Amino acid sequence: MLPSKVFSQIKYCANGLNYRKNSVIASVLEKANVGDSTEVKGWVKNLRVQKEFIFADVSDGSCAQRLQILIPKSLKTDSLSFGSSVHITGKLSKSPRGQVELVAENVKVLGDCVVSDGYPFNPRTSHPPEYIRQFIHLRSRTNYISSILRVRNSVSKYIHDFYSSQKYLNIHTPILTSNDCEGAGEVFKIQPDSEETVKAMMQEGRDKDTVYFGSKTYLTVSGQLHLEAICRGMGNVYTLGPTFRAENNRSRLHLSEFYMLEAELAFCDNLELLQDHIEDLLKYVYRETRNTNEADLCLIDKENSNTPDWLNKSFITLSYDEAKIILEKKKIASTEEGLNKEQELALVEYCGGVPVFVVKWPKDLKSFYMKECPEDSSKVDALDLLAPITGEIVGGSLREDNYDKLKSKLPSDKLHWYLELRKFGNIPTGGYGLGLERLLQTMCRVTNIKDTLPFPRWPHNCSM
Repeated sequence: MLPSKVFSQIKYCANGLNYRKNSVIASVLEKANVGDSTEVKGWVKNLRVQKEFIFADVSDGSCAQRLQILIPKSLKTDSLSFGSSVHITGKLSKSPRGQVELVAENVKVLGDCVVSDGYPFNPRTSHPPEYIRQFIHLRSRTNYISSILRVRNSVSKYIHDFYSSQKYLNIHTPILTSNDCEGAGEVFKIQPDSEETVKAMMQEGRDKDTVYFGSKTYLTVSGQLHLEAICRGMGNVYTLGPTFRAENNRSRLHLSEFYMLEAELAFCDNLELLQDHIEDLLKYVYRETRNTNEADLCLIDKENSNTPDWLNKSFITLSYDEAKIILEKKKIASTEEGLNKEQELALVEYCGGVPVFVVKWPKDLKSFYMKECPEDSSKVDALDLLAPITGEIVGGSLREDNYDKLKSKLPSDKLHWYLELRKFGNIPTGGYGLGLERLLQTMCRVTNIKDTLPFPRWPHNCSM
């Protein structure tokens, strides 16, 4: 038996209460009761000195809004400055304008911030993203990045909520894999860093490239093939995790490490079903995020105050051949390698800014696992979803479920297990991958993908 005192404490915490009442600023602003004794901890974002009082705007990162602190001059210390971390207790009040504020009774500076000693940010200054990007370890102190990260948190939450409501299983696919899913060779190879370990294992007669796992091993570029294996035993599944591409590309749309949302739909035998599912997902996540993070979205870009028209419209579908005809009419240069970014954005513009599904792709432009179109064997039942700002944000397809056709296209004997999935109790499936960072670019109107995650990695940059 637990002592009654311990039991009462457990019960107290289980009811969702906190010993430090309303210590999170988001909670203070949401459930403010004038006269309540409250304490907050956070960072000073602005100081305004007047005759008898000092007004401090304090943020703890929990929301876009700051809490105004009214500090009597008698409590002012030299270490209280812009950027310093503070612990403040006092009572909630309302300002003459009806704004919630905290009248301080005690102010403790937890950490000094001497701006003149190299701190890169200044109060009441909107620093450009290119400048902020030089200080990856400090940039969460800025309104721009902290707002993006709160939106990212909400998007991740609503993604899981959507799949949970649809009874999908969340599968943790491996980061280490022997598969190069796309077959493009843009993979990071895994080997032990210890020369002693490698040398000892090679004495057992192993090749250097396969010394540790017994086969070449990479950081994953996709969890799709693993999802297909689970889907054929457990039904609808999804995963959200890091993926890696060793592309020598430093554009505003590329990262070496990024998060991929991937889903596999069991018993999916037509592309329209896949399209409807993707459209429902994106509209749900977008609407819910706007409901909870409107202030953050407006801080990132004032244009985000306007709800996009496409939220109330059906996504548009074009075949690949139709898309090419449109681009030719617009006199935008064609390419034999699919659609480039300029062409993708031109198609979205042509469709009035509404996201566009481009379907029925030439077989030689897509991956081996995509299902041939029954009516045209030169095409596959594949889709790309194009969106404003970013272009392609989703790629998907029906999966080839014909054993003999898949066997003839299999790029490697190492994928014999993937072929075997079609041998025992096979089902038709379809699936897709959505780049989380590209979705955030579109949703937040962020031009550079490196600003959509806390610690971006790209060629020649992995500083932390």
